[in-house]
Amino acid sequence: MSPSPVGPAVGTGPAAQLALTGDLARPVRLTVPDLGAWPQHRVGVTFECATSGVRRHRFTGPLLYDVLSAAGPGFDPARRKDRLRFLIAVTGADGHHVLLSWAEIDPDFGRAPVLLAGSIDDTPLDRAGPQLVLPQDRCGARYVSGVNAIRVDGAFRAWA
Repeated sequence: MSPSPVGPAVGTGPAAQLALTGDLARPVRLTVPDLGAWPQHRVGVTFECATSGVRRHRFTGPLLYDVLSAAGPGFDPARRKDRLRFLIAVTGADGHHVLLSWAEIDPDFGRAPVLLAGSIDDTPLDRAGPQLVLPQDRCGARYVSGVNAIRVDGAFRAWA
């Protein structure tokens, strides 16, 4: 787990890249400026961090659902509710890992407004990489700074 769910906003060097991989028709590498192609959402959040107490921030970015949908998740149209077996693994540059279910972010089910934020408190995250933001969470443990990989996985079969 990262020491803080909110990492440095700006670093030096080239822009960070995020790899979208897995069961996708269009796997892709994205930068924070690339995330500007989707509708932007701005949220103010308050969450508890085990190492630094209560944190308050403003994040702006697209919904994770919109970004992943554009990459073409490999849902099988012949299987009723196939998307419900898909998992989303998010990894940060510091090794922090978080696992979500597709149902959490899908508007037909959980509709959680999970963001892939490109800015924190109006500071761009171009060099650090986007941040996973879960405004509905009271605890900041699932916030991932410097997201560098997201894998969509439909291979999970609980009843195999």
